[in-house]
Amino acid sequence: MLLKPLFRLPQKTNFHFVKYFKVCFALSIIGIVGTVVLLFIQGLNFGIDFKGGTLMQVQTPTAAEAAKLRTTLTEIGVGEIQIQNFGKDDELLIRFPEQEGGPEAQKVAADKVLAALPQGTKELRREQVGSTVSKELINSAIWALVLANLGIFAYVWFRFEWQFALGAIIALIHDVMITIGLWSLFGLDFDLTIVAALLTILGYSINDTVVIYDRIRENLRRYKKMPLPQLLDLSVNETMSRTIMTVATVLMALIPLYIFGGEVIRGFTFAMIFGTLIGTYSSVYIAAPFLILIGVKRDWSGVEKAGAKPGVPGAKPAKSASSRPENRPAIETSEADAFEPTDTPEVETPAPARVATKPSGYRPPAGRKAGRGKRR
Repeated sequence: MLLKPLFRLPQKTNFHFVKYFKVCFALSIIGIVGTVVLLFIQGLNFGIDFKGGTLMQVQTPTAAEAAKLRTTLTEIGVGEIQIQNFGKDDELLIRFPEQEGGPEAQKVAADKVLAALPQGTKELRREQVGSTVSKELINSAIWALVLANLGIFAYVWFRFEWQFALGAIIALIHDVMITIGLWSLFGLDFDLTIVAALLTILGYSINDTVVIYDRIRENLRRYKKMPLPQLLDLSVNETMSRTIMTVATVLMALIPLYIFGGEVIRGFTFAMIFGTLIGTYSSVYIAAPFLILIGVKRDWSGVEKAGAKPGVPGAKPAKSASSRPENRPAIETSEADAFEPTDTPEVETPAPARVATKPSGYRPPAGRKAGRGKRR
């Protein structure tokens, strides 16, 4: 016995996404400008991977107070020390900058920090990154993001057109900038795991964008006379069920990881959750409507016919629902039925059979013996 699904996604939607694209563009521009301002004023809270120095994760015998320990550790002379609780009340993350004298001096400073902590404190983890390595990691992270965007731009240009590629790359830059702005706003740790999350967000966002673009290209060939805003709404509505299912399944995996995965991967999962939502938003409200601003190559053949609606080239009178093909996209009758798909095969009319002609002046014989020869 087959089980019935708990709920079904709507198969016929007619949301007017393009109607709000100017408002969404304005909000996105404000977000990107705000990110740039935050980066100049506040910057990013770089982790040990990009800043260099030593990171220690320790577990104290009892619940630790970060403020008191910060005062105690500042007096040992290892530079500016950052202390924060890490998951449990008795676990702490301690960061201090790179020491002069190389790895040996760094090890001595870490031992001093451990000795200044309450007796019975256990060291769970220690990471040391030099300044040279941190600079190389920063350069590698920047190059990874740049090359990923260039590769995606080339792929979309090759598969579609340059207008589609430009819209896709603007949507991806939007996703990265908004995510970085969120990290700068709340002062979250920005380390290599966040760079990995950004690259994953790029892959997810471009996947959703390509699905919508593929449907747009298909409808451009099918409805050559449909206005572009209406065609974009149609394409996004046709892929809406797929978008909802993809977002839902990704979030079903990420939310439990964020709750139960621990502090080590919490930053990564939070970036993925936020990036999944912002990537879906940019695919629908940035990448697709951007084609309206720059235009897209299409065949606007034909002129307005008599009796057609003004402003709609080549429109035909609406047909009843029963006369439409079964594979007609599910949109409202009043809007979609005025356009005929142009990809249906044309049936060739056979040429009329040739009729033998008789010479002029010929008269058929009359009577019962018509057509018979003379008797001999």
